[in-house]
Amino acid sequence: MPNMSLKKNEMPSQEPEVRNKNFDEVALGYTQEQAKDEAERCLNCKNKPCVNGCPVQINIPAFISLVKEGDIEAAYKEISKASSLPAVCGRVCPQENQCEKYCVRGIKGEPVAIGRLERFVADWHLSQESNEVVKAEKNGHRVAVVGSGPSGLACAGELAKKGYAVTVFEALHLAGGVLVYGIPEFRLPKDIVRKEIETLKALDVDIQTNVVIGKSISIDELFEQGYEAVFIGSGAGLPRFMGIKGENLKGVYSANEFLTRVNLMKAYRESSATPIQKAKRVAVVGGGNVAMDAARCAKRLGADEVYIVYRRSEQELPARKEEVEHAKEEGIIFKLLTNPVEILPDENRFVGGMRCVEMELGEADESGRRRPIVKKDSEFVLDVDCVIMSIGTSPNPLIKDTTDGLDTQSWGGIIADDNGLTSREGVYAGGDAVTGAATVILAMGAGKKAAESIHNYLKE
Repeated sequence: MPNMSLKKNEMPSQEPEVRNKNFDEVALGYTQEQAKDEAERCLNCKNKPCVNGCPVQINIPAFISLVKEGDIEAAYKEISKASSLPAVCGRVCPQENQCEKYCVRGIKGEPVAIGRLERFVADWHLSQESNEVVKAEKNGHRVAVVGSGPSGLACAGELAKKGYAVTVFEALHLAGGVLVYGIPEFRLPKDIVRKEIETLKALDVDIQTNVVIGKSISIDELFEQGYEAVFIGSGAGLPRFMGIKGENLKGVYSANEFLTRVNLMKAYRESSATPIQKAKRVAVVGGGNVAMDAARCAKRLGADEVYIVYRRSEQELPARKEEVEHAKEEGIIFKLLTNPVEILPDENRFVGGMRCVEMELGEADESGRRRPIVKKDSEFVLDVDCVIMSIGTSPNPLIKDTTDGLDTQSWGGIIADDNGLTSREGVYAGGDAVTGAATVILAMGAGKKAAESIHNYLKE
């Protein structure tokens, strides 16, 4: 008999007043009993509406049925047919806007906790002593992948399963891209990322770090070295700023720099060689997942007060509902309908406050959200000593500036079709390098599509 409870099994987690002082993972994961009970809520619909919401097309009812039966390894193998990073996706995918959005159980109650079940299955697999990896027979073709973030790793994994010799080139000293420098440890433990990458290495994916494509070596030189196709999954790591007075003060960070120092360089440790300002009052400008990550990190670094400063209302916040809820539980203060106009200095050229104005919502703009308008005579000063700008990123121009025949958008994104093909033969692109900053799973979906396109190109 199916479990007809209208509510998901709750995710065990650290208490807010405990977790906001450490960098350990917030969510603790289902037990096998909880996972089985949650799996029983799935009705195994014949038309599989949840699959239509998955960018990588995991056969969700099939893997959940295997969890019901207690065959967790078989469930992992089912997920792995479609996804190269299940332990990552189970943690950071916005399931509420994707697979779970279309779950039939969500019509009269809460949808099946698909993401939590995916995480459970992947974690169970990674905890086993020996995980057999079946390598494909090599087909004699070589492909280069630029960037080891979600799109690059997904593309590399798919191609390796088809027998290609794949080399991934990563600019930083650790593989993982945004998974290691952008998403905090308390949301995505780096040991999980490392294990997922080790699984790809076991498929003979070669990962070379400290290689900056466009500087260490060019796209043209990769072809000269015998690579027959190149996938660009270099992400969008160039931060944007507002252009207001005071953004060059000490104590003003881009969210990218702040999170890289915290996540990749472990700046929260006393022994870290890459320190970070331990501010007492922090303003994070922006309302997306990255803003929530930066705010929650600042709180864990010891800030007494951390503000999310966002120019629209809570209904327009682009961050995941769960991330907003977790931030509130951890004591983050939301200053909504508020916009900064100047960052004020103290006598030492550090941040001495932020001048803001209150906003109100007008007519909808091209994004469909109501346009924020400055409220008359509403100026005030927010007492902060650190400001983190989290208003978006764009692709680094290095690759486009060093690669002939590669068409790009005015804002720097590489132009590619739905299958990842760019304006240059043999060169494919996907993920944030094409779309601008988006989600991990959308980047993975793009990498997977491009892999299939590369396969069709090279097998002809």
